[in-house]
Amino acid sequence: MQSEITSNKTQCPHCSSKDIRKFGIKKSKLLTQQRYQCKSCKKVFLLQSTNKTYPITTILKAVTLHNLGHSQSKIKNLLKTSHQPSQKTISNWINEFKEVCPYSRFRNEAKQQFQPENIIDQYEFLHSNLNYKYQIHNFKLNYLTSNNEKFQRVKDYLNEIPTQDFPHHIFKSDHNIKEKSDRASQTNFKILNIKPLNKQNIANNLCKLALNLAKTNKERHQSIQNFFITNDSTTIATEIPIYLTHDDLLYFNAHNFSLNPNDFSTPITGHIDILQIRNNLIHILDYKPEANKQQPIHQLAIYALAIASKTKLPLTLFKCAWFDENNYYEFFPLHVVKNR
Repeated sequence: MQSEITSNKTQCPHCSSKDIRKFGIKKSKLLTQQRYQCKSCKKVFLLQSTNKTYPITTILKAVTLHNLGHSQSKIKNLLKTSHQPSQKTISNWINEFKEVCPYSRFRNEAKQQFQPENIIDQYEFLHSNLNYKYQIHNFKLNYLTSNNEKFQRVKDYLNEIPTQDFPHHIFKSDHNIKEKSDRASQTNFKILNIKPLNKQNIANNLCKLALNLAKTNKERHQSIQNFFITNDSTTIATEIPIYLTHDDLLYFNAHNFSLNPNDFSTPITGHIDILQIRNNLIHILDYKPEANKQQPIHQLAIYALAIASKTKLPLTLFKCAWFDENNYYEFFPLHVVKNR
């Protein structure tokens, strides 16, 4: 039996009768709402009052805070909303989004090793007169590279980036320097003909949620990176600086890669949006709005070549992809630069 409504403030929006009752639940991807039925006119309706629904930004912030390791009672205080959600409501949000935010399965183990404030390390670098926020997820980096010597080399590279040993000086800050092959995103070299695989990936769903947190188009990349680093189970780092030198190109050329060092002005630099370890491969992801209208194969191949060179790992361990909320295109970079 549906429960009765006792509050005198609740009334039917159609006939103004206060003789109403609860009449089931309406669920959507963004929120859960109570349905009501008026006993007088028999019409079913939803209440739109602020104490019944919350914006998706509040819901996603709560889920993110939970995956950082905060307790539900702490989350209530951190949300700072005009109407605080109950602990039950927060619990419902967490359960609703745990599948699309799969890091939740690691949360309890991670919480035993890291406090919320140090589970993710963040560093800001000024590269090419632009600020870049480099992030590492400490638990996932340790968990996904443990007992694997090859992936440990990726961890070593990522850990070196915030140190003085990393050559930040080669990321030129002079706006007057406009050599096109200076940036990975502007390289245009001869590649082998490939057809990227168009598929659906959990990255599409994560991206769709993350875009709710971007107030402007300029904030899209950062919002997506922040959401992935916290809520995805395989993302180990975001906004990773990479570089490829002339000697690197000579090495690949000597090993029968279809790369002519004379086609490039080195060092080539860039920043990877998202780096993942899954299915025993290293995945390089780049967010591209309207991904179906773009072909950043050159750029992503350079990213893979750079990390492969710095970690001394075979290119067979790498996979590249670009995506938006609706599309996901992936390919093996090896097939771009070397005949099978």
